[in-house]
This record gives sequence, C-alpha cells and structure tokens, in this order.
Amino acid sequence: MGRTKGLLSVVSIGGGTGLACLLQGLKHHVDSRHNRDKGEHQLWITRLTAVVTVTDDGGSSGRLRDELRVLPPGDIRNCLVALSADESLMSLLFQYRFEGTGGLGGHSFGNLFLTAMTGVTGGDFLRAIRFSSEVLAIQGHIYPSTLEDVHLEAITDSGAYVRGESMITRSNGRISGVQLQPPNCRPIPAALAAIRNADIITVGPGSLYTSLVPNLLVPGVVEAIRKARAMKVYIGNLMTQPGETTGFRASDHIEVLRKHAGGNLFDIILLNRHPISPRLRVRYSREGSVPVENDIDAIRNSGLSIFHGDFLASGRVVRHDPELLAAGIHDAYARWKAMTARQRRLTGRKGARPEPKTDEVEAPS
Repeated sequence: MGRTKGLLSVVSIGGGTGLACLLQGLKHHVDSRHNRDKGEHQLWITRLTAVVTVTDDGGSSGRLRDELRVLPPGDIRNCLVALSADESLMSLLFQYRFEGTGGLGGHSFGNLFLTAMTGVTGGDFLRAIRFSSEVLAIQGHIYPSTLEDVHLEAITDSGAYVRGESMITRSNGRISGVQLQPPNCRPIPAALAAIRNADIITVGPGSLYTSLVPNLLVPGVVEAIRKARAMKVYIGNLMTQPGETTGFRASDHIEVLRKHAGGNLFDIILLNRHPISPRLRVRYSREGSVPVENDIDAIRNSGLSIFHGDFLASGRVVRHDPELLAAGIHDAYARWKAMTARQRRLTGRKGARPEPKTDEVEAPS
C-alpha cells in the first residue's frame, strides 16, 4: 500500500503474550526493505522498539535464571519471534519446546539459544539480544527494562507479602500493589532514549501486575514517558486474570497503573467492542476468567479519550487481532494529532496537550 508521508517512532512496553501479539501486527508497518519488497501493508513506522519486563521466575526462564544466573529470556524470546521478518523455520525453532522429564524437558530452544549467546558474549545480555535479532532479521529493536537481577514482590490487602512473579500469579489474595526488589535498579539508557523520542507509546495488553506494572517501577521509565511528546495509549485487556485481576473493570486497570506511576500517564485507551462468543465465555469462566467490563463513565472521569474498535481475533482463544490492533493505534494517532492541533489553535500554545475527549471514538470495522 506504500508509505505514509510522516513515519513514526513507536515504543511498546509490556511483556508476555500480549506484547508479542501487538508487535506481530506493528512489524508489518515498519519501513524496511523487507516490507517494501512485499508491498502488502501501509508503512508508517520508522522505528519500532519493545521495552520488556524481566521479572519472570517460572518455567524454563526461571530454571535458567536460577541455574545459570542469567536474565529470564522467555519474554524476550517471544518478542524476537513476533518481530521476525518471516514466520520462518528459524522462528518455529526458537519456539520449539523440548518434551520429557530430563534436564532439557520444558525448555524452549529460543531460551537456550539466548542463554548460550549471553555466555558467548561474556555475559552481555544486550549483545546477545542484538545478535539473536540479526539471526531472526527482526523488524525492530528489543530492550529489557533493566539488566539487573530484579524480583517482583506483591503486597496483598491482608498485608501479606508474596515474592516472585510465578507465586503472584497463583496468589489467592487480592493484590494491593507490587514493587521491585531491589527497587533502585538501573534502566537501560537506550530504552529511555527511545521512549523520550517516540511519537507513540503503548502499554498493554498484558498481565497487569506481572507484565505491565514492573516496567513502570524501573527508575526513569515513568519520567521518560511523561517527558515524551508522544501519544500515550493504554490497550485494555480483554479478560480478567484469575487471582491477579479478578473482578477488575477497565477503570480498575487504569487506576492500578496510575497508582504505580504516581499519576496519570495516558492520553487514550483502546477498548474492544466486538462481543466474545458465549462458548468462549463459558470456557473461560471455568478457569475464573470473565470479559473485562468497559465501564465508560469511570474511564471518562479518569481523563482518557476512549477509542473503541473491533480488535478481537477469531479462533478458540480470546486474543487481540495483531493487524486490527495495529490499525487501531494508527487511526487513534491521526485523531489524537487532530485534537492536539485543534487545542493549539484554541490556546495559542505550541505543543499543548489536547483536553480529555469525553465522547467515544469508533474505529473502522
């Protein structure tokens, strides 16, 4: 479809399958030789950057972290595969998981590859990611939110402390907040620079307390987001997560992010308007998960502009559609820029932020 006139720098912050899903859609719009040769999508991104949480301590990542003292590679691996130029054999190889009960059982090849590459580079995890990115020819850049060995700790409403991401996801107590240990970990300068220079910053979708909030707790990240003149968008989750966000509405997710960031961060929230099928609702309810209620009035009171769209993927699981989500972000940016320009005309101030828009904006179907 060709190029747009103004190419944009996009930074997506998160972790888990939610971030990987989003990146899978955005990568097709990066102005690269690969995408220009294919000519299938509108190219509107000049630089795509993922900032990824590194608090995972379960499964293959947790075992490698404990045994070899490396940063957990799982979320980084998912982003590498999501951003790979083609869904090639190498991408499938990175996601291959060994079976059995032996030493390799449960490990994914990509996790082992990243760990081995970290060893080859003398323990330089950033170089390991960069070299792995070259192997997969990814359409973007990936940074952990920190290179330090951080752990996540949750405080429940009863005052109990739960240490470790894997334990938090299994906790039955309602979470009142999370924190990093140690709290004074250092951010990566290149990640902060990408955030400050972005045109669009996205947070979500993803597990609220274990994929999204941990990035905001790294010193310097929230400050960089606030300083950026970008459109800051929160992508609302589709389903509640048993234990972690049981009973949460969309406004509750926003409030948790606001609390941990020390104030409002976002201009826009993207919400799915496509109904989830009764069959999937029943299936998920057996696991204690229900669709997140989009409580519009409470969201309006939080000061965010609401952007509705059909972002639900078809299939046997409830997931965002990567392409529809990418298109929704691009359309939301165009509307946000128009709002910003209109506000500048009204106030006469250069760079003025748009006033919160209380009317819901419908994305194209």
